[in-house]
Amino acid sequence: MTRWPVIVRNGELQLQPLRIRDWQAWTDLRARNAEWLRPWDATTPRPDVDHIPAFPELIQRYKQQARAGQSLPWALWHRAGTPQATLIGQVTVSGIVGGAARLCHIGYWIDQAYAGRGFMPRAVAMACRYVFEDLDLHRIEIAIRPENVASLRVVEKLGFVHEGRRSAFLHIAGDWRDHDIFSLRHDEIADGSHPICSFWAETTNEK
Repeated sequence: MTRWPVIVRNGELQLQPLRIRDWQAWTDLRARNAEWLRPWDATTPRPDVDHIPAFPELIQRYKQQARAGQSLPWALWHRAGTPQATLIGQVTVSGIVGGAARLCHIGYWIDQAYAGRGFMPRAVAMACRYVFEDLDLHRIEIAIRPENVASLRVVEKLGFVHEGRRSAFLHIAGDWRDHDIFSLRHDEIADGSHPICSFWAETTNEK
């Protein structure tokens, strides 16, 4: 079992689990960004079997998966000089595997109004540091549609390695889509000179 909740902070950014009381902020955020996110949102090839959970069910599912050590479903919050933080996206660590593999996957999205301002590279870097240092995982993978230029810039800034393309890898926006796979290994950042290490100043965790 994994200790949860966990909060990770870096300056004005904070990775924190969603709570039931965040329903309105999350609903408003998704509604404002519906068109912006539609080309990249996961869908299901079996809508007759898989249903979209209501928000309370989603929060419960997140909590169960996190406590079982399967994922770290963080919301991304921004606090700019005021006590009240603003919900601006999500960073999810999923598919956590121990044993001989010790790997995970990271997915992310951000409010269009906050895109291109350097927040998402910092947020993904915060998640990577927690994965490597607190979970002692060996490898992180990120899968990105080749058309998603904004997400590709994130992994480029963080120094992830492009390993190739997987055809029809994930069901996105109503169909099976090709994805480019990027990876980062713990041993690649050991000497502190890797690009991602420059994003880690002032990062702290709370459990």
